[in-house]
Amino acid sequence: MDTKTVFSLIYFACLAVNITVVSGARSFSVDYKNNCFQKDGKPFQYVSGSIHYSRIPHYYWKDRLLKMYMAGLNAVQIYVPWNFHEEKRGVYNFSGDRDLENFLDLANQTGLLVILRPGPYICAEWEMGGLPAWLLQKPNIVLRSADTDYLEAVNTWMAVLLPKMRRWLYTNGGNIISVQVENEYGSYYTCDYNYMRHLRTLFQFFLGDDTVLFTTDGNTDREMTCGTLEGMYATIDFGTDVNISQAFSRQRRFEPRGPLVNSEFYTGWLDHWGDQHAQVDTQKVSRMLGEMLSMGASVNMYMFEGGTNFGYWNGADHDNRFRSVVTSYDYNAPLSEAGDPTEKLLAIRDTISKFRDIPVGPMPPATPKMAYGFVTLTMVWAYYSILYYQDPALFTYYGFMLYRTKLPRDLPEDTPLISPLNGVHDRAYVSVCGVFQGLLERDTTLVMNLTGKQGDQVDVLVENMGRVNFGSKINDFKGLLSNLILGKDVLTDWQIYPLDIDGAIASGWPQSGQRRSLPDPVRGPSDGPVFYQGTLTTNGLAWDTFLRLNEWTKGQVWINGVNLGRYWPKRGPQQTLYIPGPLLSPTQPNNITVLELERAPPHTRVLFMDRPQLNSTSGKTSQTTDRQT
Repeated sequence: MDTKTVFSLIYFACLAVNITVVSGARSFSVDYKNNCFQKDGKPFQYVSGSIHYSRIPHYYWKDRLLKMYMAGLNAVQIYVPWNFHEEKRGVYNFSGDRDLENFLDLANQTGLLVILRPGPYICAEWEMGGLPAWLLQKPNIVLRSADTDYLEAVNTWMAVLLPKMRRWLYTNGGNIISVQVENEYGSYYTCDYNYMRHLRTLFQFFLGDDTVLFTTDGNTDREMTCGTLEGMYATIDFGTDVNISQAFSRQRRFEPRGPLVNSEFYTGWLDHWGDQHAQVDTQKVSRMLGEMLSMGASVNMYMFEGGTNFGYWNGADHDNRFRSVVTSYDYNAPLSEAGDPTEKLLAIRDTISKFRDIPVGPMPPATPKMAYGFVTLTMVWAYYSILYYQDPALFTYYGFMLYRTKLPRDLPEDTPLISPLNGVHDRAYVSVCGVFQGLLERDTTLVMNLTGKQGDQVDVLVENMGRVNFGSKINDFKGLLSNLILGKDVLTDWQIYPLDIDGAIASGWPQSGQRRSLPDPVRGPSDGPVFYQGTLTTNGLAWDTFLRLNEWTKGQVWINGVNLGRYWPKRGPQQTLYIPGPLLSPTQPNNITVLELERAPPHTRVLFMDRPQLNSTSGKTSQTTDRQT
């Protein structure tokens, strides 16, 4: 008898179990005897999909959840990004797009159970894997370990988060059926069981001993060995390129009894700048999903909708070199970045319908899209104009830092500026007396040339392209981390300016006019970092749209003060930025601000389209990785 048949027989034996439950009691547990979950005393199999509330504007949460429910899911799986709620130490934000309890309530109203993944580390291709950058103020901190400073911060955060979650547990009348502890810890180098024991104790203290805690790890013995711990149910994750029976046999070696669980079945994959747009075959996804469901396995599809890395929230990988994740987290998922049903979703719904009843009725339609056409941007300001709108006491962990010094001597001929220790994290745009000279880039461009006169002002605008979210290099410090050498001189006497560009733009700059004496605006396209502005009129229809910056090079875009994320069409693959309709005003001019970092096209036009373009590339081949998310 083959392995798959054995698994199927176990599942049907589990279905035959009949346990008497006290009327009205709510329970969720692992049934080790019958190799299944038990919900209210009855065998239970979940069919779940991952959705990240932090990547979807809150006004679209209900729409996305309803589409997931209508696709046949009975649960959703969500990460809680610590840094999304505690950007500054001790300052917590659970409002608006960060209102986690509102999301849980909407899921509950929709009829969806929740599998909660509160970290503290989440990976997720999210900035620093969800860990707050302020942890790095302790330069020797060992993240994801029993390091005293790290555990102190974790304890404080969990004492805020987990009590909020307790009332949402299924056993307390809510919809959270299980809670993951850490995330794919077996892939991390520390392999610190004391850390995992501490988290287990912490979670049990706040959530209760009867809460189903679990771990998720990749499909290798090493990952399952370091990531699992007694008292937390061990699950596995894998995609379409894996033999299902072999993967579940590995789970069985670490968890001999209980349900089969694939906590991350990959429906697609992420994109880095310079990759080709990732695609995973729809037929493979639906076929393997059917095979797992027929074995009685509970499955979570990662992702079901990916969403968008708005602002600076994208993560990065660092294997052989630093590779930043693109703004779109479309993931080739069943629901597109804009929440639209795809052929993949329809195929998955058809598969699920063979194993459980799915809701009757039509799938909610795609949100309306509008091609608003071209807008020409004008009123151009040099990057250093933003200094007039900065708080000297401010410190920021994301975005941009400006480093300023003087040339130590005359440089009549090209002189190499070198980052000998690869200390530019991540891109540096270098100007002399406001004239752009070139750039340095982490791991790839460590030398450029400068000319100028002694005493000339040197500006180095450093862009944080997102902190590493996976692997041993998540202690990802940003800025200039080591000396820059100009010819035979080490540049010193730096003035350092953290730039709160988002704060200035959210306050109305540059459209609000000059509040202080500023340099004269630049009137045409210019090399180097420059701000552009314009307005979009929607003529009464504030619908979703996609912004294309054709022939622009690289930069950041804000609409009505909201940071849409990074664009980099020259490197690709992503060519458009998603703009949710509720960000736009149907009656008032909508302010567009663009920070172009290298060079804008002569036409300075941008195009608002009714569909995305995510699959253009500069010709570089797709990078593959064996890691999980």
